[in-house]
Amino acid sequence: MNTATLSAPLPAPLPTLDLAIGGMTCASCVSRVERALKKVPGVHEATINLATESARIVFAPSDQMEARLRRAVRDAGYEPRSPAQADALEDASPWAGFAPVAIGLVLSTPLVLPMLADLFGLHWMLPAWVQFALATPVQFILGARFYRAAWHALKARSGNMDLLVAIGTSAGWALSVWLWWVAQPGQMMHLYFEASAVVVTLVLLGKWLEARAKRQTTSAIRALHSLRPDVAHVLRGAHDRGGETDLPVAEVLVTDRLVVRPGERVPVDGEVLEGHTQVDESMLTGEPLPVSKTVGDRLTGGSINGDGRVVLQVRAVGAETVLAQIIRLVEDAQAAKAPIQRLVDQVSAVFVPVVLGIALVTLLGWWLSGHPFELALIRAVTVLVIACPCALGLATPTAIMAGTGVAAKHGILIKDAQALEIAHKVDTVALDKTGTLTVGQPRLVALELPGGGDDAAVLAAAASLQSGSEHPLARAVVAAARARGLTVAAPTHVSAVPGRGSEGEVGAQRYLIGSLRWFDELGVPLAALAPRAAALQHEGATVSAMAERTPDGLRLRALMAFGDEPKPGAREALAAMRARGLRLRMISGDNRGAALAMGARLGLQPDEVMAEVLPGDKAAKVVELKRGGHPAAGHIHTVAFVGDGVNDAPALAAADVGLAMGTGTDVAMHVAGITLMRGDVALVAGALDISRRTVAKIRQNLFWAFAYNVAGIPLAALGFLNPVMAGAAMALSSVSVMSNALLLKRWKPPQ
Repeated sequence: MNTATLSAPLPAPLPTLDLAIGGMTCASCVSRVERALKKVPGVHEATINLATESARIVFAPSDQMEARLRRAVRDAGYEPRSPAQADALEDASPWAGFAPVAIGLVLSTPLVLPMLADLFGLHWMLPAWVQFALATPVQFILGARFYRAAWHALKARSGNMDLLVAIGTSAGWALSVWLWWVAQPGQMMHLYFEASAVVVTLVLLGKWLEARAKRQTTSAIRALHSLRPDVAHVLRGAHDRGGETDLPVAEVLVTDRLVVRPGERVPVDGEVLEGHTQVDESMLTGEPLPVSKTVGDRLTGGSINGDGRVVLQVRAVGAETVLAQIIRLVEDAQAAKAPIQRLVDQVSAVFVPVVLGIALVTLLGWWLSGHPFELALIRAVTVLVIACPCALGLATPTAIMAGTGVAAKHGILIKDAQALEIAHKVDTVALDKTGTLTVGQPRLVALELPGGGDDAAVLAAAASLQSGSEHPLARAVVAAARARGLTVAAPTHVSAVPGRGSEGEVGAQRYLIGSLRWFDELGVPLAALAPRAAALQHEGATVSAMAERTPDGLRLRALMAFGDEPKPGAREALAAMRARGLRLRMISGDNRGAALAMGARLGLQPDEVMAEVLPGDKAAKVVELKRGGHPAAGHIHTVAFVGDGVNDAPALAAADVGLAMGTGTDVAMHVAGITLMRGDVALVAGALDISRRTVAKIRQNLFWAFAYNVAGIPLAALGFLNPVMAGAAMALSSVSVMSNALLLKRWKPPQ
């Protein structure tokens, strides 16, 4: 891994607003709200999630934009909610909102009993006025929400589930009132009050069951929020003379020092100043084993302190903490719209008008064929009821929410729905070597001087030149010098050559340190140490050279050999991915000998190792892998790239799916679609697996959602269903889609 400076600053991101919305019931509602929001001047993008009943809007900075967006939602017929209202709904008890359903069940049950008794040969009927008294409150009080939403849909010249329910049940109720009105005294008549009342009750029951299931799909976010303690113990005064003061975590400053007692959660991100402990980071990384922490180690807010008292220097608070960024990543993924959802949007845009047309054709067809008008109307009502597109709108977002939530629980943060949907297609995995497949903390294992000499002076000069660099090899040189008690001075006039090395002055001398390839390009004579360099490379070491700039030119001063170790479990993880049929490639900037030696230790074949790849060329190698090695070919393979450094960012962006190690740089994690919090190579297979399972759930849900409608509408039009059966089938379709998605919560990464 080589560090490199970014050539240009990233453009400032546009403001984003998350807005909770009440009253959405189906895919058609989603389309209508999106259209209303996109009409607001300055809005660049609006994405609606039916499962979370929320919108994410990206807009150009403008005065009163939030107020205008809320007004647009309200004018479309829906309720913009505050964060407090949304949180209250999420934290509601399991039985919240069941009262209307219970009332509907109490009033509808007597209407259904005669129909059930008829199955056993018992023919009796409630008086018409009793049926009217029971059905009317259900129709117009409990069902008032359908009328309100249907009216807003009509004003917007569109349709939704509520319009279908309102038209269908009103037709059944009105037909029953008409038949009661025209009936002769004492005449036994069949009324349809039970159909309208039961359909309204079943739809309410279905929506209540959906709401319960939605709370389960957002459990991952709530669990992450619950990791944040409310209070921090802040040390006051120098040398703790002021004692401890309990303050709300929101008031903690970066300059504060905190005490974390045994068994408490760490309030914010920081560094250990005093003490030693074991920390449980499982909710953040998925790693079940406690991690040892001592002075100088980083602590992450939300982790659980073990049995040691530690003093913490605050490093990040609020939105800058790792936990806040994790929550944001999961929320982003759950708010995003998967590409497959576009199909649903296209269908829902025309679905309700088509259903209304089918219902009208059903009515006319039965009536004109000689059947009674009331029978024809009931057939049309059945078509309207069974066609409600609730399940279509829930099929994709519920699966994405469940999949991203369970992945986060196991240390896999999926940044966007597109990465989740594409990852299951990956057939090639390319991995950076240093820091990804190896520990990333190389040691200086050999220092060779031509013709002998004072190696301590050379090492001190090398460490001084490298003291300002964050490169792993530079840190290894500095660590070796300090371990020998050598003085490390500050260099001057240092310049870096990306992918090659650096040059600078130490004292009165000017030195260069870099790769052997760079020294070849500069014409530095390496013959004196060439055999030793070849031997060290053959053993798997990474070899750099040091030269001094003299009036006579560049003079070789030393060879430095560095050794790194494979990450624990990396070899087994690569073998498991190969067993799943994945093509593997290790991409390294090392010379071929060192790269092949490390590849052999990792169980890779020579043709799976890509060596001597400059940082700027990694993205080109990823593109080459996509094309199967044929420059003129199209997109043959789906490639995932796994990396952790700044220099990996272009390759992460070039890959179909970028996976960043959570132990790496912020730039890498910003570019990647998926972040592996533990930096464990085994999680790569887990990320691909949860993608495969989530996409499978999306397809299953869409199949069942379409199947209910495709099969149900013809059956209803042909008279094989009645409105009660249609209402039950419609409610069942939504609940089955939600339940199927929730099965993902049982997922565990493959071992």
